[in-house]
Amino acid sequence: MSDILAQYFIAGSPFSAPPLSPGLYVVSTPIGNLRDITIRALETLSAASIVLCEDTRTSAKLLDHFGIRGKRQPLHEHNERARAEEIVSRIAAGEAIALISDAGTPLLSDPGFPLIRALAEANLPVFPIPGASALLSALVVAGLPTDAFAFHGFLPPKSGARANALAKLVDSRETLVFYESPRRLDDTLAAMTEVFGDRQASVSLELTKRFERTFRGSLAELAEKFAGEETKGEAVIVVAGADEPSAPAAEDWQAALVEEMADNPMRTAVDEIAARYGLKRKEVYDAALALKAQQ
Repeated sequence: MSDILAQYFIAGSPFSAPPLSPGLYVVSTPIGNLRDITIRALETLSAASIVLCEDTRTSAKLLDHFGIRGKRQPLHEHNERARAEEIVSRIAAGEAIALISDAGTPLLSDPGFPLIRALAEANLPVFPIPGASALLSALVVAGLPTDAFAFHGFLPPKSGARANALAKLVDSRETLVFYESPRRLDDTLAAMTEVFGDRQASVSLELTKRFERTFRGSLAELAEKFAGEETKGEAVIVVAGADEPSAPAAEDWQAALVEEMADNPMRTAVDEIAARYGLKRKEVYDAALALKAQQ
């Protein structure tokens, strides 16, 4: 570490940053509004020996705004595997290094995973510095269930691969969250309408910025709204999960149970009907006992 005092500035006023323990610090940065930076993030970025940036030019806007003059080095999808060994060695030697992406929380559809894996395998410390996340920001304003959700990042850009990826999620019951390029937003919403049907969804644009907006409605309505429309910045799409399957009619599965019991041992018939109709085995077993008692 340098002997130079680690400092950052807020509204022109200087603040000193305490020294960091050795390790990699995964630092979340604002997704649009620079005021969303945390004090801990500023302290970490100013005290780190180097700041690994997805794009040093993009990160310069943030770091310069807060007067953070630390050394910036690129770490992106094209060099992260090649650089992992070097960074692991530096941390093992006692350095504190920060990792940021262009915006938001690193590793979520951003570089960094190979490095984190290498550090974990080397049993070296990795510290999360939480903060802004487009994923969570869009989720909490979507008006859809948040008790269970799944993040799927960017879908494949080609239509066939995109449709296949969506088809694999058609029965998922948790809320689904996706990132999408403004160039493909209309095509993706149209594909989702075709695969998922008319589920409720939301599209969030320019989160935390001056013209932040979220549109809610059915997928068909959103697809129609954005058809041929150009938007700025990445979009976050949130889609309702699949409905719970309706319970099978008792008369249907009980009739099927009678047929199975006519040709198979009761245990085999019970297992078959429970699996076929998604029922609890005890419920089917009790019905089978009642049927046997009537015979």
